[in-house]
Amino acid sequence: MEQIDPRHLLVKIAQILEGLEIPYFITGGMAVLVWGRPRFTADIDILIEFKVADVDKLEAALNALGETGYVDKDAMREALLREGEFNFIDGNTGVKVDFWILKKNSFDVFRMKRRVARDILNQRVYFISPEDLVLNKLLWYQESQSSRHLEDAESVFKISGENLDKDYLNKWAEKLNVSELLRRFISD
Repeated sequence: MEQIDPRHLLVKIAQILEGLEIPYFITGGMAVLVWGRPRFTADIDILIEFKVADVDKLEAALNALGETGYVDKDAMREALLREGEFNFIDGNTGVKVDFWILKKNSFDVFRMKRRVARDILNQRVYFISPEDLVLNKLLWYQESQSSRHLEDAESVFKISGENLDKDYLNKWAEKLNVSELLRRFISD
């Protein structure tokens, strides 16, 4: 059985978003691959700055990736209204892409401003900054209690720790009420 490399779909999605001028960044497991240790991830998580005017264009572009891909336009609109998520399933690979809508809060706005371009298969792709990935993982851990999120945060510290902006981390950890969790990884 042939192994599927989700980076190829990631690059296609990034090209679509760039072409439609939809600001985005990759987060979740794919971002952990960039800033932490390699690990298996079964999907692609993307945070997008999405508007009503983007729905039809993005739906058409995703459907153009292949006849058997699936995205629900009603789910896209609903996600926009509630600042939630919608999914795209790539029919060629079976890989699921979770599109998360940018919330209108200061943390999401800062995360979008701090996104970092990385080269993936000779294509510029924007990723969440390593600091924001750590903070996001701590928030997800707080909500789900899944140890995977703490393991991901720890791996980012092990791989990218020397280059992390500790002042930024401490400031936002305080605002997001995850300071106690952050202390597991850095000392004040």
